[in-house]
Amino acid sequence: MSERTDVNDPNRPNELHDIRVMVVDDHPMWRDAVARDLAAAGFDVVATAGDGPEAVRRAHAVTPDVLVLDLNLPGMPGVQVCKELVGANPALRVLVLSASGEHADVLEAVKSGATGYLMKSAGAQELIDAVRRTAAGDPVFTPGLAGLVLGEYRRLATDPLPAASDEPKAPQLTDRETEVLRLVAKGLSYKQIAERLVISHRTVQNHVQNTLGKLQLHNRVELVRYAIERGLDDA
Repeated sequence: MSERTDVNDPNRPNELHDIRVMVVDDHPMWRDAVARDLAAAGFDVVATAGDGPEAVRRAHAVTPDVLVLDLNLPGMPGVQVCKELVGANPALRVLVLSASGEHADVLEAVKSGATGYLMKSAGAQELIDAVRRTAAGDPVFTPGLAGLVLGEYRRLATDPLPAASDEPKAPQLTDRETEVLRLVAKGLSYKQIAERLVISHRTVQNHVQNTLGKLQLHNRVELVRYAIERGLDDA
């Protein structure tokens, strides 16, 4: 990280102190630099880890809000770390920070539960903003990758989700939940949805969480897939 953030900057948001962050990378100098930049910006950096198994153990112990995760880890791939931790705690937000811009890596990370994907060429301020937005539940991607991910959502929608044989009738969403779901499927961030509907960011998050619960889905990837299958992105 080349840019630096002034820890005494009076414009630094105080709410960052409430965001618990863990940094996982197998390169000590890079890992320490990222953790230092985030701590200097005001985040509560609760732990770091240098390999996959260590990342899983420490994340279970410290329960971060945001995991800043490299994909290329010894002991266990980053995507497996992501899958295990998000599976155990769906509220966890994962921001992949990787040197790879390969489309396959991006899509695999998102399918494993990552909220966003940022290239390591990003500057410190870009990373800080990405972690803040990730904590808020917004999808954050290096420019050019967001369209790729939305396109994959659409492709996945051609393969129906498996339905349980004893599944009861489809759950009923409220008009507002359906409206929020439609905008999520169009690729809007929670902030953009809040502005569009003239409601608070927290209200948008609550609607999404309620919808996930009603539909028995686990993350935004599954939610968007569900919405696109039902044509809500074209509504």
